[in-house]
Amino acid sequence: MELFIDAAFDSLFKYGEELCGDKVEFVRSDDFFLAVLADGLGSGVKANILSTLTSKIIATMFSEGADLTETVETIASTLPVCRERGIAYSTFTIIRVTHDGKVYIAEFDNPLMVYIKNNQITPIQRTQKEMDGKTIYVSEFQAQPGDKLIAFSDGVVHAGVGRLLDLGWQYDNIVSYIQENILPECAPLVLARKILSAVNTLYMQKPGDDSTVCVLSVKPSRPLTIMVGPPVNSEMDEVVVNKLVNSRGLKVVCGGTTSQIVSRVTGRELTVSINYENPSVPPTAVIPGIDLVTEGVLTLGKALEVIKSMTDASSDSWDTYTLNKQDGATLLTKMLLEESTEVRFLVGRALNPAHQNPGMPVSLGLKLNLIKELAAELQKTGKKVTVEYF
Repeated sequence: MELFIDAAFDSLFKYGEELCGDKVEFVRSDDFFLAVLADGLGSGVKANILSTLTSKIIATMFSEGADLTETVETIASTLPVCRERGIAYSTFTIIRVTHDGKVYIAEFDNPLMVYIKNNQITPIQRTQKEMDGKTIYVSEFQAQPGDKLIAFSDGVVHAGVGRLLDLGWQYDNIVSYIQENILPECAPLVLARKILSAVNTLYMQKPGDDSTVCVLSVKPSRPLTIMVGPPVNSEMDEVVVNKLVNSRGLKVVCGGTTSQIVSRVTGRELTVSINYENPSVPPTAVIPGIDLVTEGVLTLGKALEVIKSMTDASSDSWDTYTLNKQDGATLLTKMLLEESTEVRFLVGRALNPAHQNPGMPVSLGLKLNLIKELAAELQKTGKKVTVEYF
């Protein structure tokens, strides 16, 4: 079974700082997914430089096939030395997962990563290695669909120091909190923000250290293919519809004209729903064999608004977003963020006469930009996105 690694992270900056001293780097290749969490010495600009250099070096070298020893030696010889303390220092956690589920982890001075298997915290067998004067813990194991890997910086462990908690949140309490708040369907970004929301509360909204949480979720590969708009050349209708119908995973059609084309080419009846879950979102429809049929740019625009509001939300509103409504935009958003592992857009470039009406919003005439913006927002959440034009 081919696996997909759904991954996301978020950070709280140290209070009063404009740059984060933690840095997360993701690399997605045809063979593996790599995540690197680096925590630079101190905070602010200096820490940001250290963590950025560390994460970039590790990600680049591991992607090119270098081993851990070579990478650590390169980091030690590359990082600038702190004048005050006389050391070049950045902690790191490296997680590499192949598409068949083989996991390799290397941890240096970051809090130990948490592994969730069958919705339970599961111990990891770690081997201690000495490299260039550093003690690094290395582990290798086989992951299964549904497993989650959670890495975090020491700002999470120190949450509450000098405020609500004398000794900070402490690692064991964090593990207990994660165990109590695990939901099988919980998206990586949602879980990361749930943990950081607790961190922010313990810091009383004034974090005393940069705090970052990175979550990887192992899932069976489940692509989502979305057909949006009719092709410029009507002779391509059958070609594009066949790409949609024969695709693996979830299938979505967006647009009234587009749904009629799919219905005509497949010979399957199109039935429009008369239930309005949300008056501001056009109703959905049904075509047998298609998982979701919605109106076009209005619904896509609403979905983009929801996704942007979730990805750009401040820590004060992280817990306010849910995807439980049944309108077309929410259903589409849920598929994009939670139910799919990668997204493929089949975009028709024919102009819709309805969008040229002067009384309609200008944004409706910018379908291609809407798709590009939606793809960019999805990539921020760790999704692999491809766009094909017809």
